[in-house]
Amino acid sequence: MGSTDRRGLGLALCAGAAAAYSTAGYFTRLIPLDVWTILFWRGLFAGGFVAACFVWQQGRGAAGGIRAIGWPGLLATACSGLATILFINAFRLTSVADVVIIFATAPFLTAAIARAWFGTRESGATLAASAAALVGVTVMMGGASMQGHLAGDLLAVGMTVLMATMMVIIRQYRQTPMLPAASASAFLCALLALPLAAPLSVTPGEMAELALFGVTQFGMGLLLLTLGTRLVSATESALVNTLEVPLAALWVWLAFNEVPSWSTLAGGAMVVAAVVSHVVVGEAGRAARTSPLPLCGRGGSRSEPGEGARAPSALAYPAAQSGRTER
Repeated sequence: MGSTDRRGLGLALCAGAAAAYSTAGYFTRLIPLDVWTILFWRGLFAGGFVAACFVWQQGRGAAGGIRAIGWPGLLATACSGLATILFINAFRLTSVADVVIIFATAPFLTAAIARAWFGTRESGATLAASAAALVGVTVMMGGASMQGHLAGDLLAVGMTVLMATMMVIIRQYRQTPMLPAASASAFLCALLALPLAAPLSVTPGEMAELALFGVTQFGMGLLLLTLGTRLVSATESALVNTLEVPLAALWVWLAFNEVPSWSTLAGGAMVVAAVVSHVVVGEAGRAARTSPLPLCGRGGSRSEPGEGARAPSALAYPAAQSGRTER
């Protein structure tokens, strides 16, 4: 698979992750339980789902894949698990607008962390699209001010830094099996929520809704984000993830007839336009660079680094670590 195809698949997976994550508001409205009980069961179901996917994918090599995660996988686990807890508590201490706007800075933080840690330079086009998406999110939130909720805002900043760090780790160590880390991070969320949860108070009907919440929102989001971030830059992954904001408003509108304001519609359109234009411009640029060009008087073509017969499968882990490639 060429680098253009790999990037397209990565962007599609990240967009799928944003769509999955965006249903959180719908499920939260649907399930009449306290937040800690919801977090506990959601984490258990999500962790079990991702673990089952990894075992199905790797077969007998699953045990080796778990051992191969090393310190990058453990660090990604801690970042993802703690980010989820900070995210929920930030909503309790500050406004939704503040949390969403702070999280919209994730592409810039991701680029800064990747540059400082690994010397990775992000393209100007990606940063420009990230800035446009940030403006769109700000418009959606009605230009909410970032004042008066210091504790909650600090939690939101911490959550954003942790998520940015996780995406950088997944991208930088993309040959390391990260699905076990994603599964462990969900179980970590459940463990952290347990002291304040009431897991035995759930009815059978609520348990079914929690299972759906854990699998389709948290579990699927973790799965797709982990796979997609391996194929694109961490900053692009964070940029595509901003689609979660307008999609969240769309699901609540469709499910509960909460008509969004004009600022929400305008800002959401800006976010979508920023992401789509970045994808279109990026693909056009890559197509131009990889089109056949005469080279030293003979027919030939230029290709992206790593393209060709020796390029690894887009979703494959090293055989020595996993025993099988991803389906």
